[in-house]
Amino acid sequence: MEPSSNNSVKAILFDLDNTLIDTSGASKIAIEKVNHFLKSKFGNEDSIIEVSERFNTKLCQESFDPLKMNIDDLRTAHWDEAIQEIKGTEPNRTLASECYRLWKTTRLQHLAIPEPVKSMLAELRKTYKLLLLTNGDTQTQREKISAVGCQELFDAVIVGGEHAEEKPAVSIFQHCCEVLGVKPESCMMVGDSLDTDIQGGINAGFKAAVWISKTAVTTETTRPHYTVPAVLDVTTILNNMN
Repeated sequence: MEPSSNNSVKAILFDLDNTLIDTSGASKIAIEKVNHFLKSKFGNEDSIIEVSERFNTKLCQESFDPLKMNIDDLRTAHWDEAIQEIKGTEPNRTLASECYRLWKTTRLQHLAIPEPVKSMLAELRKTYKLLLLTNGDTQTQREKISAVGCQELFDAVIVGGEHAEEKPAVSIFQHCCEVLGVKPESCMMVGDSLDTDIQGGINAGFKAAVWISKTAVTTETTRPHYTVPAVLDVTTILNNMN
């Protein structure tokens, strides 16, 4: 798979969550396990599902300063607040800690890069420079990277939480290019988020932004260069481009 000209893709940046690993699927399994645990504490009530839904809402909306708070403490607090708000109970840090540890451990255990994807990355790396670019809290993302063995598959790994700005900021894409020693116009961004991965790659002047989506429903403002249902389709795109 040799690039055909000086204008060809020389480096590929991959997102992590829901691009290389099924974070949503692992999170669903983890939530189900916590639900089962809470039912053993409160009884088999429908409100238990509301507790986990409230936790997920807090998770999606969370914003914090890692210099002032630990992510483990924050997410334990999410569970404590969710239980109080839905069940009307008093604060119970012990119960919340058990929920958080169970959720976190289960999620990490069920994260994995599928073997076909690992094989694709190994093959791509023979020709292209590969970089993993993921947004998120440093501790959380580094734990995922360690759990699935990401580090060894890439020439570099960049975690947004370790920098002044995350995707879609142009600065972090420029930093990635500097790390790899390539120009933006010779790079491809592959990810599942239109707002961060695709728009970020476009704003940075990348040669191609590849959106991983089974629905392929785009927005008026963000138009990926390519849309494919699975990350394995990146190889076909590269072959067609070259």
